[in-house]
Amino acid sequence: MTSRPPLPPFTRETALTKVRAAENAWNTRNAAGVALAYTEDTIWRNRSEFPRGRSEVEAFLARKWERELDYRLIKELWAFHDNRIAVRFAYEFRDAENQWYRAYGNENWEFRADGLMHRRHASINDLPIDESNRLFYWPLGPRPEGHPGLSEIGL
Repeated sequence: MTSRPPLPPFTRETALTKVRAAENAWNTRNAAGVALAYTEDTIWRNRSEFPRGRSEVEAFLARKWERELDYRLIKELWAFHDNRIAVRFAYEFRDAENQWYRAYGNENWEFRADGLMHRRHASINDLPIDESNRLFYWPLGPRPEGHPGLSEIGL
């Protein structure tokens, strides 16, 4: 059995660590690697899609990052208790026609004792933006340490 520290029950410090690890992983846009953070029987709600199981999540993520180009994400801890974490997030991406978007959302996460996420419920809204209104400019990949988070940026 693989474990994915930090493990529940979460403290503020371990919840912050879990959130940043998730953000860093998603910013790699590596669907196979990201999917390993979820249980084999994970249950998701993401907008109007409902992937079930790690293999469906991996396929979902691969499709997502094929159409959401130049993806950059920031997550922020909202709340935590025992084996659950709530986050808010924003990410920017462009589509194949070079239209930029900022997506805003909230996620509720539930973890098993091994630290793998079993449930992920996400509510997300996309806002078309001009390229000149982008806020996330770091090189593709994880957000650099010291780069402002959502609250510091004013989102």
